[in-house]
Amino acid sequence: MHSKSFFCWSLFTSLATARWIPKENEGASFIRVADEHRVPGMYIVKMKDGFSSFSADETMLAHVADAKHTYSSTGFKGFAKSLNETSIQALRANPNVEYVQEDSTFHLYDYSAQENAPYGVARISHRNRGDNTYVRDESDGEGTCVYVIDTGIKIDHPDFGGRASWAANFADDEDIDGAGHGTFVAGIVGSNSYGVAKKTQLLAVKVFRNDGTTDGSSIIAAIDWVAQDAQTRDCPKGTVANLSLGGGKNQASNDAVAALVNAGTFVVVASGNDNADAGGYSPASELSACTVSASDENDAKAEYSNFGSVVDIWAPGSNIQSTSYDGTSTTASGTSASSPIVAGLGAYLLALEGGRDPVALCDRIKELSTQGVLTNVPDDTVNALAFNGNPSG
Repeated sequence: MHSKSFFCWSLFTSLATARWIPKENEGASFIRVADEHRVPGMYIVKMKDGFSSFSADETMLAHVADAKHTYSSTGFKGFAKSLNETSIQALRANPNVEYVQEDSTFHLYDYSAQENAPYGVARISHRNRGDNTYVRDESDGEGTCVYVIDTGIKIDHPDFGGRASWAANFADDEDIDGAGHGTFVAGIVGSNSYGVAKKTQLLAVKVFRNDGTTDGSSIIAAIDWVAQDAQTRDCPKGTVANLSLGGGKNQASNDAVAALVNAGTFVVVASGNDNADAGGYSPASELSACTVSASDENDAKAEYSNFGSVVDIWAPGSNIQSTSYDGTSTTASGTSASSPIVAGLGAYLLALEGGRDPVALCDRIKELSTQGVLTNVPDDTVNALAFNGNPSG
């Protein structure tokens, strides 16, 4: 057994220092990010709730004509583009604009991993630890779709059994998982050997380039796209989105996730790996998302896991085995691993118990959970370990 490097993703900490600039003459707010992580000249413009169409506003129509991204889901309308100071001030004065936010770079960081570690998703089908059998209903998430918003998926990995496919790419022109994180996450959601929901459809939505970089506007574009695509895709039992990424709290990220939830998709997000209060991170702090923290093999809080009042549920996150982008398997740790366990559980329950409002589905997962079993959980954080409802416990 040996250690190797495995990538977990983070919206870089620049967003933690995002600053709201007070409104001038009742104009739209302006949100700055740290200088060293700003994308020069690029901005995200969020329209106010109730804004109906860009075509009704000639100024907005001119802006979206050459925008990098246009966001048009019901709860998050806006665009991302390069703007000069004159355009920024004109947009802030437009009564339809809620805020203008500077775009920022997204980066990755290393996290340790071990091969052949003996821990997996079996824990969520037993009230007590120690049983390595995964007990579940044969429905296994059939009829559901899970959007893996990540680095892509190696869709021809044999462990996906033909159930993985490319849905969209907001990172580059290469429909490959060049880093492996998305394939690992997808395997936890629904691979044959390592997954929770073994009959769900796995949809790759690539937002990170192969070198691990991206920008916030592209992630928001992906979330906006999922909100629209889910309305027409053949997923009769429901849709789920997993975001094993996060960073400093920022309004645009949270608003985009909230819009996706309001559109009917169950959104699961990682709480973060900084051993800090998840309330300071996005999208973990978005209350309509189902925010997941990580436990270890001893049913203790994983030392790296974030915590706090915004956490909805805990799931195993340490030494989790899953699919690798080289066509084999690997083992890694992080809330990037615990989040897809709950995403898979959401798909499993949608198939088994029928459709639910996304917030109600998170509540159902909390209702089923094993209470008070975890150690070292801070007092202000729920002590609830994900459980799939196995009647034999």
